[in-house]
Amino acid sequence: MSSLPVIPGIRNRYPRVFRGVLELVLVLSLWVAYSLSRLFADANMGPALARARDLLHIERNLGIHWEMPLNRLFIDNEAIGLIGSYWYATLHYIVTGAVLLWLYRLGRHSYVPARRALAVATILGLGAYLLMPTAPPRFIQGYVDVLSLHAADGWWGADASAPRGLGGLTNELAAFPSLHAGWALWVAISVQRHARWHWLKGLAWAYAAGTAIVIVGTGNHWVIDVIVGWLVVVAGFLAAETLPAPKDTLTDTREDSREGTPEDTHGDTASDAPELLSAGPGRPAPAAAK
Repeated sequence: MSSLPVIPGIRNRYPRVFRGVLELVLVLSLWVAYSLSRLFADANMGPALARARDLLHIERNLGIHWEMPLNRLFIDNEAIGLIGSYWYATLHYIVTGAVLLWLYRLGRHSYVPARRALAVATILGLGAYLLMPTAPPRFIQGYVDVLSLHAADGWWGADASAPRGLGGLTNELAAFPSLHAGWALWVAISVQRHARWHWLKGLAWAYAAGTAIVIVGTGNHWVIDVIVGWLVVVAGFLAAETLPAPKDTLTDTREDSREGTPEDTHGDTASDAPELLSAGPGRPAPAAAK
């Protein structure tokens, strides 16, 4: 049982390393839950296609049925289609992870609220995937799966953006809402709140807008998927605002590690120093303890 004090000892001695590993485990757990829970969704194509047609009907009534011209743009321009395919398959994870790491380095008061918002938005999205599996445009006649057109130029196969040979591990009916769009908006809001440079803020918003165009143009999401994906992120930030402010555990850990040290246990001796120094000419110095 002598190994039990090891973890508290590591935490006190290396608080930043300990906290970093813990946060990495939490984020990876969220990603694993995101990936695995999608597999439990109903894979029945009939209801998923019906929901997709309902969304398309709503978009036409609202005048936001922009999927067809965007899809045609990515089909007719090979370079745009290839760039869009890599954008869709790659940046979703790389940019989000990079911003999470940047926020962590800024400190808990920047990182924790943003991480909470991301977690809440992801959970809301997963709930929609499980309860309302919805087919993306590429399953509807007249739309083209752009990633499948460029599968030979990338690592993905014909099953969405899943790596070649791993298509069975992804849920192709996880279209509503779009967490691609949601996570991209999370990046933009986080950078807007904490970045110092205006050009970086502009780049973050351009990334969010570009992601919205890419996911619709490649045939992977409806316009309304984008809008609802943004809304779940806004809901995530609103929920994070209601939670208690993060505690500075790094400072607390350092203070705890100093408890019981000679400096703390002999505080009275240190407090007597000013009195000893104040004894000047004509004043008798305090008698030494016998």
